Amino acid sequence: MKLLSSLFILFLIFGCKPENTSDYQADLIIYGGTSAAITAAVQAKKMGKSVIVVSPDTHLGGLSSGGLGFTDTGNKSVIGGLAREFYHRVYLHYQTDSAWKWQKKEEYGNKGQGTPAMDGENRTMWIFEPHVAEQVFEDFVSENDLEIHRDEWLDRESGVTKENGQITQIKTLSGKTYRGKIFIDATYEGDLMAAAGVSYHVGRESNKTYGETWNGVQVGVYQHGHYFKKDISAYLIPGDSTSGLLPEISADPPGENGEGDKKLQAYTYRLAMSRHSENRVPFPKPAGYDPARYELLARVYASGWDETFDKYDPIPNLKTDTNNHGPFSTDYIGANYAYPEASYEERKDILKEHTAYQQGLLYYLSHDEKVPDSVRAKMAQWGLAKDEFTDNNNWPHQIYVREARRMIGAYVMTEHDVLGAKPVPNPVGMGSYSLDSHNVQRFVTEDGYVQNEGDIGVHPKNPYSISLGTLLPKKEECTNLLVPVCVSSSHTAFGSIRMEPVFMILGQSAAAAASLAIDQGIAVQEVKYEELRKILLEEGQVLEQ
Repeated sequence: MKLLSSLFILFLIFGCKPENTSDYQADLIIYGGTSAAITAAVQAKKMGKSVIVVSPDTHLGGLSSGGLGFTDTGNKSVIGGLAREFYHRVYLHYQTDSAWKWQKKEEYGNKGQGTPAMDGENRTMWIFEPHVAEQVFEDFVSENDLEIHRDEWLDRESGVTKENGQITQIKTLSGKTYRGKIFIDATYEGDLMAAAGVSYHVGRESNKTYGETWNGVQVGVYQHGHYFKKDISAYLIPGDSTSGLLPEISADPPGENGEGDKKLQAYTYRLAMSRHSENRVPFPKPAGYDPARYELLARVYASGWDETFDKYDPIPNLKTDTNNHGPFSTDYIGANYAYPEASYEERKDILKEHTAYQQGLLYYLSHDEKVPDSVRAKMAQWGLAKDEFTDNNNWPHQIYVREARRMIGAYVMTEHDVLGAKPVPNPVGMGSYSLDSHNVQRFVTEDGYVQNEGDIGVHPKNPYSISLGTLLPKKEECTNLLVPVCVSSSHTAFGSIRMEPVFMILGQSAAAAASLAIDQGIAVQEVKYEELRKILLEEGQVLEQ
């Protein structure tokens, strides 16, 4: 008997031990740490599914917690479901006295994009500090007991296993494997989608591709203020083409209007800056700083430009969400073309270059004598917010990937859908923001002057629906993947869709569709729309107006 008892104990100790503690399995595997990833995970849990979020990011929330606190909302009435819950929780936070550490609540200007930042009637708040947004996402995680595997990077070379058109498992660089019934790619880059062999596009399509007007090259189109309004020589010696180009100007011709290319709208870091003396860190001088690379900005100032501080958008506690503004600003134009397809190491180098450019710009604005005295004096009031991004020298963890890969899926949204020229089938959410693209390139005109190209801002007359088909790959390519961030859309349509509230909406809708597919053992493309629609409406999603 003693022998049998001993054998039984050994069986309990060793026989029940998992074969490999690096192997994981769940109904739904979500790759990414963005706002869409978290809303997707919450929705899947609500529908009774096991879910693992495999996040390359340590900090959750993407741009929503990465500096973009001055939310691009458009028409707020079309933001429902978990996205609205997110902004409601932000509102509740700022109703507490403890939320106002560096500023009195009554002194906050309550400025939003077209409407007040704080909407008392609907109990939502659309403008917030980065650390507040991150805490809301972490609250979602803890309250829903979400399993998050952080700092896990997809093996993009051989980490996706497919059988009969389905992803069976993914593997990360650490060697962990994740098996699931359905997968969601919720990254800004679309790495899982690409590694799974799903079709996608990088860059701008030609106008001919989808019969559009605002796609492709757009030389001479100025729909925002981010262009050179006065003639400024592109050359080191003004007017002398033999002297060479100033830094940050491309020698390549811009192309013909309406032509497609492989170029991307510029990236930037959305900075949390502070003007409170106790919460301000001086702008760092980056290694290798060279004021000569900002000579073009000096010429912009010499031309009379004075809009330096127009996009120091106020968020609570005397901070900003600082965004690009003007012809030469925080957008690092032309430096991101390789990013979507680049290796992880190459991306690190690209991000390092963007950081050096932007930190150098801030240092230049603060110190260089070619900057007007009035600007330098005002810059002296500002610094990086000491209480934000505290583990990264107060610099954002996430660069603003405005556009990377875009899936070519079951339905391609175009500007015709966004501008209301055609009905959208099977809506799973709504958008309302302008067709919005930042500048794509900076070039030399035939007269030897510098100019920017690619800045588009065309506002739809009404909010528009977003089709389920934009989340789905073509069935012949993959039957158990949904893509709520790098959605199937043209460059111009994505310019409107690419807003953080919309990503949250689409993440939730993608998870609802995934859950139905799991329940019924069917391909994601076979989910019955009416069944999905019923669930989405019950969850508070707004699908049409």
